[in-house]
Amino acid sequence: MRNVVVVGSQWGDEGKGKIVDWLSNQADVVVRFQGGHNAGHTLVINGVTYKLRLLPSGIVRKNKISIIGNGVVVDPWALLDEIKEIKSKGVDVDEKNLILSESANLILPFHKEMDEIREDTAGKAKIGTTRRGIGPAYEDKIGRRSIRVMDLISEKNLEHRLETVLTHHNAIRKGLGKQIFKKDQLKKDLMKIAPEILKFSQPVWKKIYEFKVQKKKILFEGAQGILLDVDHGTYPFVTSSNTVASAAATGSGCGLDTINYVLGITKAYTTRVGEGPFPTELKDNTGELLGQKGKEFGTVTSRKRRCGWFDGVLVRQTIKISGINGIALTKLDVLDELNEIKMCIAYEINGKKIDYLPAAVDDQLKVKPVYKTFKGWKCSTKGIKDFDKLPQEAKNYVKELEKFVETKVSSISTSPEREDTILIENPF
Repeated sequence: MRNVVVVGSQWGDEGKGKIVDWLSNQADVVVRFQGGHNAGHTLVINGVTYKLRLLPSGIVRKNKISIIGNGVVVDPWALLDEIKEIKSKGVDVDEKNLILSESANLILPFHKEMDEIREDTAGKAKIGTTRRGIGPAYEDKIGRRSIRVMDLISEKNLEHRLETVLTHHNAIRKGLGKQIFKKDQLKKDLMKIAPEILKFSQPVWKKIYEFKVQKKKILFEGAQGILLDVDHGTYPFVTSSNTVASAAATGSGCGLDTINYVLGITKAYTTRVGEGPFPTELKDNTGELLGQKGKEFGTVTSRKRRCGWFDGVLVRQTIKISGINGIALTKLDVLDELNEIKMCIAYEINGKKIDYLPAAVDDQLKVKPVYKTFKGWKCSTKGIKDFDKLPQEAKNYVKELEKFVETKVSSISTSPEREDTILIENPF
């Protein structure tokens, strides 16, 4: 019996939806442990498309328990809208199959407004956020002034907590020449939805321990990718939470001994949304081709993704940071038409070769990729389910990638369909 953490090994958008869906079919419990409704993934099951943002992937399957952990920041209105949307497609959502941590922090309207104000006034320094209030909500959490799910129980307590957080926000808003935010209507709006939110609320750490004792299979589902981690990513062009595998423990309240296997979802090339360094970015026809073939548009924002060659240096780095045991290689079929394929195996900066991405953003912007070139296979790999049936050039690319990143490839995805997967090792 193993419990599995799934993380993105790049900048997100690696194709976690398909892999997590496949794993959630085997799991008993699916836990979302960080991020907010800024990160989404698409599941297609029996011809029905589900676009999930806050709800864990297990929610669309019968007899699974889905958990939103304390590490997630929750827009309560967005959560209720998503529940309504998923119910309209025939999915049952109730307090029996959805648990929301009583300690989860709430995203409120002034968080979203602050996100927008900052991005609009930042000019060239903008981060490229999704403008959904994620960062400001995490700031309030760390500043110990946040509103949490449990604060909705008492109107008197909620009023006190709102006064505390709005004292901070209104001072900033005044300084920026913006209208101050009024408390009374927000309190009224929150109390109106409180019963709908609180019915899902439980101490998640306690429930996870119970499931562990019962030997349930637990799948921990991350959002974004490790390169967007607030500590280990391309700071400051990162998200506001820890996206590494170890965040599954703090973001859900379980011990490290609960985690048995870390699966890193890894795209066969590289993409990025928003601003920030991207050493292997292709601003040419090849980059356009990858974007078109890979349908590289965000699930939540529909923003076009930047595309580039596979960066082995970065993936090897994130594998070491996150303790990844195996990688699920996705979108191999997107490379089918290329005459040649490149893989970044080192960087050059100031005339010197280095084997890692430096922490300083100025250096990250300066590094030049050193490539190894592979012959393309120029034929379709779509739907192949057996490694031996891949073209020899595709096998060469996968084997060299596996060797370079120093971690085994546990599966290879050859189309968006869940069945079109070459399974080498099952994490469970």
